[in-house]
Amino acid sequence: MGTYTITVLPGDGIGPEVTEQAIRVLDTIAERYGHTFTYHKRLVGLAAIEAEGDAISDETLALCQQSDAILFGAVGGLPTYNGRYQVKPESALFKLRKGLQFFANLRFIKPFNDLLDASTIKPEVLRGTDLVVVRELTGGLYYGHLEPPVPGKPSEIRQTARGVEAIDTLLYTEAEIERILRIAFDIAHDRKKKVTSVDKANVLSSSVLWRQTADRVAADYPDVAFEHILVDACSMHLIRKPTNFDVIVTENLFGDILTDEASMLAGSMGMLPSASLGTQRTAHGILGMYEPIHGSAPDIAGQGKANPIATILSAALLLRYSLGLKEEADAIETAITRTVTAGYRTEDLREEGKIVVNTQEMGQKIVEMLTQKIAPSR
Repeated sequence: MGTYTITVLPGDGIGPEVTEQAIRVLDTIAERYGHTFTYHKRLVGLAAIEAEGDAISDETLALCQQSDAILFGAVGGLPTYNGRYQVKPESALFKLRKGLQFFANLRFIKPFNDLLDASTIKPEVLRGTDLVVVRELTGGLYYGHLEPPVPGKPSEIRQTARGVEAIDTLLYTEAEIERILRIAFDIAHDRKKKVTSVDKANVLSSSVLWRQTADRVAADYPDVAFEHILVDACSMHLIRKPTNFDVIVTENLFGDILTDEASMLAGSMGMLPSASLGTQRTAHGILGMYEPIHGSAPDIAGQGKANPIATILSAALLLRYSLGLKEEADAIETAITRTVTAGYRTEDLREEGKIVVNTQEMGQKIVEMLTQKIAPSR
């Protein structure tokens, strides 16, 4: 039994809907295992811009710093935003990642056996897929800068004598590359012992440094198989033979794109959780931010169509990595598996012969599985 503090940043669009269901599941875990979870809900994204003048306030950042973990929904992409503010809702993510040094983003791709037909990829290609993408999160093009540096401003469009031009800068240091590689090798050591480093070393100087650093780090892990692959080849092999991968490690932009592609292995972006971790430790584990990989999906906001499973799985990661509650995390993942096996689906996974439920109903079914009120179908 323990007492824990969680900062909840629901955000925009479907963010509040899916985080609400994750909190319901966490509350069920608290009751079942005798824990106390204290939630501090704060504004982020467009909601924070309209109410507080920034995508995330300094007070909210400070609260995140003092918490045991952060549960994040989604920001940006809302039609009501329409460029009305100088601040972008997405800048909240840049500030959180950079300010709290969440440099390692872990995205887990393991399709449910009962959802193999939900993907457009053949089941025989998908079966057995179980991989982790380790994405560097605080460097690269997303933090490109001019002189003087502008934190969190990835680009600039400007008028010059040559006409309108846009500039982005891609900067990585050897130390930044090494620390994310070591995270990947440590994870692989406890899995299938294989690391695939993804770069574009045939074109980019930053990737040449990445590859050189990867070779040096790999020498410290002789029991882990290691390979380099160019990002364009990786994007093909992810779809062609996903079971070949164990741990993929790559830089910020490549990781963002590849994991969106990999979400299709699971049938929907609504099925994939993520954890963003750094070096700061709390009394219980590593301070981290946990969120689904999907965006705010404003086209379905408020309609009950959003799939909350990715956010609930993110809550399970929160328990495992930041609170040190492995048994409780396993219980959530088992409950989700049983719910899917019992035939429940949200709109994004609509399948003939299955039971389509809304966002709240999916959360309720998972809660029921946790409390063992219903049994999974055979």
